[in-house]
Amino acid sequence: MPRPLPLGRRGIYMLRQRVFSIRTVSESALLCLVLILGSRSTIAQSNDSNYSLVLASGFLCDPDHAEACPAVAKNANGSTFEMSGAGMFDAQNKSVKAAGTYTHKSPNGIALETGVWIASELVSFGSYGIAPAALRKQGLALGPRPFGPKRLPISSSQMPTGGFAVFRIRLFPISGASTTAVLQVNCALGEVPRERSVEGIRLTLGENSTDFSEEVSGRVMFLAMRPDLSAPAKTPQQEAVPESPEPPNN
Repeated sequence: MPRPLPLGRRGIYMLRQRVFSIRTVSESALLCLVLILGSRSTIAQSNDSNYSLVLASGFLCDPDHAEACPAVAKNANGSTFEMSGAGMFDAQNKSVKAAGTYTHKSPNGIALETGVWIASELVSFGSYGIAPAALRKQGLALGPRPFGPKRLPISSSQMPTGGFAVFRIRLFPISGASTTAVLQVNCALGEVPRERSVEGIRLTLGENSTDFSEEVSGRVMFLAMRPDLSAPAKTPQQEAVPESPEPPNN
């Protein structure tokens, strides 16, 4: 059996660079999620049009159901995009802060490209309504959990909500130039239209308009603030500052 050729200094350098790039991508994505989720509850309480997005990550990833994570979309040739992430958006002013990771695979499962995606714009969002029992039906529990690659925190003040969102995103691969894309996310909860009964994602690459239009697998969910837990508005009497008592006369 022929002996494998030594890598040499250049080969070792290239291998170390690739390992460093993979670690950088993973750490950058994790940092984005920490920053987004850390500010989520404060922003969500300030506006009823704010929603959180959980895309095949965190509490949605059930170890007993491998199809839950990542979310997978496939094109007509059999190539796939696997995506995970999280974030939040304001449906009223179309602002969004969301990020995650992706892997582009060939029809035979070979990874062609791996990197980070970052949302740049919310194109549209239509809600199907809240679904209070959705987490219990899926065997999921509310409440804080330790943060990590498999567990993202969720507040008990947020309710599962179905809907259809369209985002403009940018894909940043480990090597090569970035590219734009349109990401469609469908959460089939609430009053779901018949044409939106399949949950998952679709992706359209901007440069060549390649459509990954088949939702293969993956759990996605939107979370909205519970109306009954929103902070009540203060009355004029509550907002009034009491007058300081006058000092006693000596």
